[in-house]
Amino acid sequence: MNTHKLHLLLAAACLAPLSLTAQITERERPAEWRHLITGGRYMDRFEAMPEGTLSADTWGADSVRPRYIDNGIEHPDISFWGGNIIQTPDRKYHLFVCGWPESAPKGHMEWPNSTVYHATGDRLHGPFAIQDTIGKGHNPEAFILNDGRVVVYVIDGYYIADNVNGPWQYGKFKFDPRDRKIIEGLSNLSFAKRQDGSYLMVCRGGGIWISKDGIAPYEQITDKRVYPPVKGEFEDPVIWRDSLQYHLIVNDWLGRIAFYQRSKDGIHWVTEQGEAYMPGISFHRDGHVEHWFKYERPKVFQDKQGRVEQMNFAVIDTVKWDDHGSDNHSSKNICIPMNKGMLLSVLNRTPITASTPAIQVKVLAEEGFDPLQEIDLGSLRFGSYNEVNFGRGCKVVKTEASGKDLILTFDGKGSGITPDEFAPKMIGKDKNGKLLFGYANLPYVDYKPALLSCRRPVYREGRNEVELEVQNFGLSASGEMTVEIKQAGAGMGSHTVKPLQPYEKASLTFTPKKGKWTDKADYQVVFLRDGQIVETNNFNISK
Repeated sequence: MNTHKLHLLLAAACLAPLSLTAQITERERPAEWRHLITGGRYMDRFEAMPEGTLSADTWGADSVRPRYIDNGIEHPDISFWGGNIIQTPDRKYHLFVCGWPESAPKGHMEWPNSTVYHATGDRLHGPFAIQDTIGKGHNPEAFILNDGRVVVYVIDGYYIADNVNGPWQYGKFKFDPRDRKIIEGLSNLSFAKRQDGSYLMVCRGGGIWISKDGIAPYEQITDKRVYPPVKGEFEDPVIWRDSLQYHLIVNDWLGRIAFYQRSKDGIHWVTEQGEAYMPGISFHRDGHVEHWFKYERPKVFQDKQGRVEQMNFAVIDTVKWDDHGSDNHSSKNICIPMNKGMLLSVLNRTPITASTPAIQVKVLAEEGFDPLQEIDLGSLRFGSYNEVNFGRGCKVVKTEASGKDLILTFDGKGSGITPDEFAPKMIGKDKNGKLLFGYANLPYVDYKPALLSCRRPVYREGRNEVELEVQNFGLSASGEMTVEIKQAGAGMGSHTVKPLQPYEKASLTFTPKKGKWTDKADYQVVFLRDGQIVETNNFNISK
């Protein structure tokens, strides 16, 4: 979506009727966002909705009519919400969605009594037709375990079956906060499979949890939310991992603006500039926009490389409290196709720095994409997202073919790539003006890092010592590290921890360098390698 169209959408939001502003607080955008180029915002990746049955003779405010009534799932007798899609080997698409009778006297506020439906379709964007009912529950998210079983998460529980057709058994996840405060409760969970088949989960409040297989107890790793450090009423996180990195989008429901983040390990995140999505992203090829009042519960459908091929949203045409039973308002689940981006890899074998003279990037050919013929080379920029999103970064100085793939040599000046970079970005256009973008693999980066985490130090009264349990939640051996403990901000001692294999634990005993331990104090545990801080765990009395 270009900048002009974005400004029109913002203007439309500001001109919304007074009755619709009850759930709107206009968030001031950072001044630098005005200088983002196309491709700098995640929302630039949304593409026009596939053409279908266009109708104005249906429920909804004027702002959502006419619309494609066969996009996603809608029904005059059911208000739908939430839901995501998985595909089976027979190429059938399965949407797990929740809903309630549109005639319910409470209207939208009937959502606590939601039913989870299994719907199917022959096309990714729908239409989807209900096949069966799974059970009670709200905000479902389906995922497939390593053994092929299907899990459908709902608030406060999950359903599990050997395949998408059931029969379904209800269960409850077990959660171990590991001496940490649970961050804003355990609802609206979202899940991403890690490289070893374990699962990383983010809860509504922004805490990160890990389960060894997706069903085994989820253990909390973080002690604070991982969301952007900005003001917002955050909910609706959706997390996923592609062949390169983790992605996270979280929605500020009051500001009606979402933020996009990326991570190498699912624990430490960077936030890209610009809106991830906002009202107005559901547009047709002719420019017509379905102006839904709310876009919530985002979910992703991924291709074989993990890239997002489509996003699903729960949408409603008015303020939730103005949606009453048997009226003209309701909600549905819509499907919006996405620009998946290119597959890229950096060929430099040594770390890129400000003095690197040239950077080589391979662009992989794919079905429907010929990098040797289709790229507008002069439009390309490569480097850190902090540079590329604003039209800066490195320029192409040389090209060569590698079979069907294309190797680009960029002048290394101005890449903005720092030692902590794990996925530099490329933005450009094809020869028809369509957005091209992608993130590149760096051959010298460890994408399966160790993740050391500890429980709160246990005070042993009478022995003047504390015991510390350390565990590696990462996907590779940790290497030898130093662990330091601070009590109420004062350094109390250090210990060497041997290399730990993934999920392996170690128990360490500390005696103070001076003074005495106490149980009634804030503790900070710092992990260091070669004198550099790798991780910090904080445990406060209030937690």
